Amino acid sequence: MDLRAFIIQLEALNELKVVEGADWNLEIGAITELSDERNGPALLFDHIKGYPPGYRVATNLTATPRRLATALGLSPDIPNIELARLVKDRLRGLKPIPPTYVEKGCIMEEVYDEGEIDLLKFPVPLWHEHDGGRYIGTADMVIMRDPKDGWVNVGTYRIQVHDHDTTGLYIAPGKHGRLIRERYWAEGKSCPVAMVFGMHPLIWMPAYLGIPWGTEEYAIAGGLIGEPLQVITGDYTGLPIPAWAEIAIEGDCPPPQVESREEGPFGEAPGYYGSGERLEPVVRVKRVMHRHDPVITGNPPMKPPSSGCALYIMRASNIWHELEGLGIPGIKGVWNMRAGSARFITVVSIEQKYAGHAKQVAMAAMSGIDGAYLGRFVIVVDDDIDPSNHDDVLWAMATRCDPATSLEIVKGCWSGLLDPTIDPERRARGDLTNSRAVVLACRPYHWRKDFPKVNRASDALRSQTMKKWGHLLHLSF
Repeated sequence: MDLRAFIIQLEALNELKVVEGADWNLEIGAITELSDERNGPALLFDHIKGYPPGYRVATNLTATPRRLATALGLSPDIPNIELARLVKDRLRGLKPIPPTYVEKGCIMEEVYDEGEIDLLKFPVPLWHEHDGGRYIGTADMVIMRDPKDGWVNVGTYRIQVHDHDTTGLYIAPGKHGRLIRERYWAEGKSCPVAMVFGMHPLIWMPAYLGIPWGTEEYAIAGGLIGEPLQVITGDYTGLPIPAWAEIAIEGDCPPPQVESREEGPFGEAPGYYGSGERLEPVVRVKRVMHRHDPVITGNPPMKPPSSGCALYIMRASNIWHELEGLGIPGIKGVWNMRAGSARFITVVSIEQKYAGHAKQVAMAAMSGIDGAYLGRFVIVVDDDIDPSNHDDVLWAMATRCDPATSLEIVKGCWSGLLDPTIDPERRARGDLTNSRAVVLACRPYHWRKDFPKVNRASDALRSQTMKKWGHLLHLSF
């Protein structure tokens, strides 16, 4: 589970481009954005302006289904919805494997303690033009131990570099990392924190998925890779840190009344600067470890439909897994539309089994760990609709959804500062809720058999025609 091995793998598949001479100040971010918009390759930035060769930044590593499938050990040519299905099946059958503690790891090649620390020795990018600072944490792992029950949580939260030994740490309300550090603060204590920047995508995945409270992401990572993840024990925090990571830091997150700093603004995943700039807790860094010639992994939020596929496919797979885990029958596919920033538009395809089935699915999809936060629309379609085909979905909405009877609004749902529709007054009083639209774009259950037939050649006729005439029309299937 070495990031460098994955980079070599992408290079062998002609899925990687090395970019030399780019500036950490906006150029890395702009190149990443332009390449992602065009479904370009993964990028490895080296010889970054003002930094020695070998201090690198890697972006867009899983920004296409082809590269995500490669990270998962699947065929890079697998169709999109089949990729989501296979990920769902893997999550459903996954047996957690706890990590294995080792004495040493590559992460310990260079170690710096208090008084020697300089976070800006790394080429931390200024990702967007209106960002309030440089963010080392966009594709990161933030590690904390619950002080009450002792389990280890790993999450992905944004991390701004304030100075040579201080970072910001923004965690949205309701997220596990925020709840854990508040337990320390309630006792007047600082929260021990370890952070990792640079890891194999398969290790990172559980950190951004919605994992149930009390479930350890390291054990989920072990289940995904099929063997225990090797970790070392951090000398300062005692927290487990992946032995093959590129960069790791350890420190304390004091209560906000002890120390807070202005964090942000930061270009966010919905495509706006929604949360602005405000006081947020900090992490006082006490120890830094990194490999020789370290690589920062970057996944900067960008205006949709950019920001890569890993988030929207993995979250769709997790919602699919959650729905089946509830025992709801007939789920044929789940997809998150890229234009909805992996969270705002969820589409579920079902084979209707009973009256009320479609609405049950919609309500469940917006209530699970991954579906509940920061959503906007849940669209339920019939099983003849490919939820990953946006034209199919819009056609179903246009022709099977009667607005007077097929739309419902659910109020008071879990949202956050990233939601651009929450007005300043509600933000000020901490009302971080929004509404969700349920769109039932299915044939009405009670007369579905009498619904007009679809005007399309049958699959059998299409296959027969392609075999006979496809060569003449230069078509393939």
